[in-house]
Amino acid sequence: MSEKLDRLNKLPLRSDLVGREPYGAPQIDADVLLNVNENTHGVPAEVREAIRAAVQDAVHGLHRYPDREFTSLRTSLAAYLGHSLTPANIWAANGSNEVLQQILQAFGGPGRSALGFPPTYSMYPLLASATNTEYVSGVRSEGFGLTAQDAAAQVSEYAPNIVFLCSPNNPTGTALGLDVVEAVYEAGERSQTIVIVDEAYAEFAKAGTPSALSLLPGRDRLIVSRTMSKAFALAGARLGYFAAAPEVADAIRLVRLPYHLSAVTQATANAALQHPRELLANVEDIKHQRDRIVSGLRDLGLEPADSDSNFVFFGGLRDSGRVWQGLLSAGVLIRDVGIPGCLRVTAGTADETSRFLNELEKLVQGERLVDS
Repeated sequence: MSEKLDRLNKLPLRSDLVGREPYGAPQIDADVLLNVNENTHGVPAEVREAIRAAVQDAVHGLHRYPDREFTSLRTSLAAYLGHSLTPANIWAANGSNEVLQQILQAFGGPGRSALGFPPTYSMYPLLASATNTEYVSGVRSEGFGLTAQDAAAQVSEYAPNIVFLCSPNNPTGTALGLDVVEAVYEAGERSQTIVIVDEAYAEFAKAGTPSALSLLPGRDRLIVSRTMSKAFALAGARLGYFAAAPEVADAIRLVRLPYHLSAVTQATANAALQHPRELLANVEDIKHQRDRIVSGLRDLGLEPADSDSNFVFFGGLRDSGRVWQGLLSAGVLIRDVGIPGCLRVTAGTADETSRFLNELEKLVQGERLVDS
């Protein structure tokens, strides 16, 4: 046990937090950072200028509390999402993690449970723990798929208060069919299960991939969460949001902290939402680089998943730890997701993607680190 952890555990922590490590990907300096699914293309110059002007204007009112209801921002988000949504359907917070935490605060808690289907976003069980919500790990089929029948059967079996459906899924990058969402929602009718469809990477999905936003009418227990960290390249601004029935947003108001969205955050997000065309143009190039990675990995004899996100999950490695370390030694940082034989890489710029593929080729061919 480290000295730091030893000191921590001497405090009167909640018993379920003793011995835990905080969440976080390794923050390692490298030439090419492709490990945390950031938008590698950054904010376009014209959008940066619009944000700068909006923030400068907001600074004049920093002696006042921000709009607690972030009315303008909810209006902008509803317009961006479409699907006949109104500001009453929208809620936002400091990143999608805070959005999910608020949902758990309102609908989870002691004596309640949340069901997820690992491998999936690793924050789900941590958020459950932080809100004293029991986390139940469901199962996926071989290849990490999830069918409507299997998902619905597990909801019926466990009768959770909350279900997490990540689509596109992290770390596998694959999108769920709407039949899965519909089946899970119907299976949760008796237990009045809140169904969260986490669409953090929705803008990167292949053309024609439907969003669960289309399922919202008539489903008051369905929540579709999104973020501006990925497609909008605003990871540093911390803005996540959801669309749901108006009464769901009202429920979150019972647990939110007062004035939780700063005036600067609201100004930044509002300015970005005035330029979706410029920001989503970068998304198209990121999708191209993602598809380059999938093709390049297959050429190396590896097993990439078909990705609907801005990253690629791939297997077929004999020693994924050695490959991860070899790439890092060559200046390329990707993500070890803890699944034997598998790694995950964010789609970079054209140069970053080429660097990754070239360095990986040297490793797998030079040291025979590929299963065959």
